[in-house]
Amino acid sequence: MIRKNPRGDLPQIHESAYVDQTAIICGKVIIEENVFVGPYAVIRADEVNADGDLAPIRIRAHSNIQDGVVIHSKSGALVDIGEHTSIAHRSIVHGPCVVGNNVFLGFNSVVFNCSIGDGCVIRHNAVVDGTDLPPGFYVSSTLRIGPKTDLSTVPRVPQEATEFSEDVVRTNHELVQGYKKLQNEF
Repeated sequence: MIRKNPRGDLPQIHESAYVDQTAIICGKVIIEENVFVGPYAVIRADEVNADGDLAPIRIRAHSNIQDGVVIHSKSGALVDIGEHTSIAHRSIVHGPCVVGNNVFLGFNSVVFNCSIGDGCVIRHNAVVDGTDLPPGFYVSSTLRIGPKTDLSTVPRVPQEATEFSEDVVRTNHELVQGYKKLQNEF
């Protein structure tokens, strides 16, 4: 479902993107080319700040927002998801938040009030909250990274994790193409 927010902002969705008909895209959302938005995802840009302003939620080219993902923002803060990035099933991205290019967020991961650098891998059920994660960091499953975390203890992304992330992006790009063709059959 594509709908306006109470302020009247309507999502902007590139014609080459695929948004599943069960997804909800609301308000000041910008979805760029070849993005996949899976079933039951919710991307909602509807809260304004004290001045009535609202930054967009932007999903950059060739990224994928998988089944049941929730992307929202507190008080109109920016959410920007980079190119070739995968947000896996049931993850939560809550603004303010910037997620870089070539990032992988695993199942049920949560990122809030943070910046995730290019090439990072956040594994399943991990949390990054209130801190900036530099490029190329690997957050293992169930780990919580916060403002008091000593980042020198967080490992760099291993090659096999990078290859896995690239494969997920490739697979979802193929899904965009396949589902776009199916749309034309009905």
